[in-house]
Amino acid sequence: MHNATRQPSRPAWLDGLYAVTPDTSDSAWLLPRVAAVLDGGASLVQYRNKSRDTALRREQATAIQALCRRHGAGFIVNDDVELAAELGADGVHLGQSDTSLCVARQRLGPHAVIGATCHDQPALAMQAVANGASYVAFGALFPSRSKPEVVSAQLSLFATLPPLPVPCVAIGGITAANAALAWQTGVDMLAVIGGLFNAPAPDEAARVILAARE
Repeated sequence: MHNATRQPSRPAWLDGLYAVTPDTSDSAWLLPRVAAVLDGGASLVQYRNKSRDTALRREQATAIQALCRRHGAGFIVNDDVELAAELGADGVHLGQSDTSLCVARQRLGPHAVIGATCHDQPALAMQAVANGASYVAFGALFPSRSKPEVVSAQLSLFATLPPLPVPCVAIGGITAANAALAWQTGVDMLAVIGGLFNAPAPDEAARVILAARE
């Protein structure tokens, strides 16, 4: 792997399948799918919702966090450091235009998991690690319906990464059909949105994606 020595404080759930929720106000559609993905073996869920409806976001995040706790999985919030702090979430994921990593670390404390989007740029990953990131994410690995505008990260990128002391995550267009190719890059986690939540059976999609690692 690309990682240097494993950090002793790293949560066990920072490895494997990383589910990222699609942006929806339909909790009755979303929550059973989160439960199914966790049943299928996802070890981490990121709650992602750009809605300005703060009550809805708090309600959905609270319910998803409870599901994660029940399954022993990690739970982090996309972008919203204050919501993560309010819920006592395991951490937050930050894009390049979101709250700075240093500010998030100060707000959430030394044990929070803070992920950083690094697109296709190893230099961003090294800077994020220097600023205290818990993991770094690269993508989009494949064409992505969720974020069609996102810069592509070639499969070959991962072979050129310098040794990093934190987990590496690949995201973007990953499905049960191409998961084996994604795992072959040597990443620690695959972050999946539509390939899980839009699958006919999200639990089975999760199992197939994880099985493709072997």
